[in-house]
Amino acid sequence: MSEQRSMEEAISQFVESLEEEQKSNKLIESKQKIKNEEEAEKDKEDENYKIEYEEEKEEIVEKIKPIEDIDKIKEFIIKIVSSVTNSEVSEIKYDKENNEIQIYGKDLGIAIGKNGKNMEAIEYIVNLVARRKNILESSVVIDIKGYRRKKYEIIKNLAIRMAKKAVREGRKIVLKPMPSYERKIVHDTLSDNKEVKTKSKNKDPYRRIIIYPNKEN
Repeated sequence: MSEQRSMEEAISQFVESLEEEQKSNKLIESKQKIKNEEEAEKDKEDENYKIEYEEEKEEIVEKIKPIEDIDKIKEFIIKIVSSVTNSEVSEIKYDKENNEIQIYGKDLGIAIGKNGKNMEAIEYIVNLVARRKNILESSVVIDIKGYRRKKYEIIKNLAIRMAKKAVREGRKIVLKPMPSYERKIVHDTLSDNKEVKTKSKNKDPYRRIIIYPNKEN
């Protein structure tokens, strides 16, 4: 009886072990199934997102008329300027060497805007479209009626005057807030000046340059 009982117990234990193994395998399979389903669902969501993104991208691109070359960019600029002003563009020149587009016409003050803000906005839009269409290798500069060139000379002369004042009075000189391209003019103008150093402070639109004399009183 003892041998029979021992055999029955051994068989019972073996069966129990098989059942536990089966349960464990089912659990693993169940987890794997859930994981596979989750991955399949994620792949499906990613595919749906990709489709939606491509559709949205195509919709955005369709709203921007195809621009194939610099002449198309000129046409695009004319449309932008006419949409924000009542003025008429009479001529657009492209300076390939400096990668600059120069716009001429009557009553373009609104297109330039206060401190060149509207001109900067037009430049941003043009470069955005040009990048989408892979037309230009680098960002193009927009100048309206020579505003940027005149402004360059004004800012350059201001930087030189304020640097001399900082050295003469032995104190820092704080300039008024400037857009990024004007700040760059100041930094570039004074970069080789051994008597002063320049630093930008604050965030746009209040970002400004401070000119420090290397020897303060």
